[in-house]
Amino acid sequence: MGKITALTRQKRNPDRINVYLDGTFAFGLAAISAVPLRVGQLLTQTEIDSLKGADLEEKAKEVALRFIEYRPRSTAETRQHLLKKEYPEDVVERVIERLTAVELLNDAAFASYWVEQRQTFKPRSQLAIQQELRQKGVERQAIDDALQSVDEVTAATRAAEPKARRWQGLPEEEFFKKVGSYLQRRGFSYDIVKEVTATLWEEVNEQDEEANNQF
Repeated sequence: MGKITALTRQKRNPDRINVYLDGTFAFGLAAISAVPLRVGQLLTQTEIDSLKGADLEEKAKEVALRFIEYRPRSTAETRQHLLKKEYPEDVVERVIERLTAVELLNDAAFASYWVEQRQTFKPRSQLAIQQELRQKGVERQAIDDALQSVDEVTAATRAAEPKARRWQGLPEEEFFKKVGSYLQRRGFSYDIVKEVTATLWEEVNEQDEEANNQF
């Protein structure tokens, strides 16, 4: 049991309140958690423990929000981040539930975001993206749904086009080897690699012929 004798804003963080019980600093709270408190109010030990628990959860939520603010994250990534910060598992799970309820954590949306980013900036095969998303703890169904938009030939072509232009002066065998190896490292199958490499070889040679015919 303790009597609240003062409620003061912290100097370094005005969004937090210092709670004094019986004339002595007892604990800090997020301002929102301290709203119901009043000077002179008596708190039981159960109430004190509940306030501290709510504050710990609020702190964990803020850590999670900063983590997903930088870029979208999967649920598993966020959970692991909080556990590494040594928040108790029950607190972490409550935070995950809260963020999921307001769709700040949504693995289906995250998978779609990841696929779109990969296809726009760093095209890879479906298999490679699937492996990346699995490593991030995304469930199979969400991955499969997100990958439906991926066209392997288009992705492989976009991935290899810059390299093909760079290597267009190489002999055919060396060109095929370099472009093929590049695409295989990005997870594309043999058939896709073969088709795309042959198409790019034809394109860069047609461009050379057109350039030569202009002179």
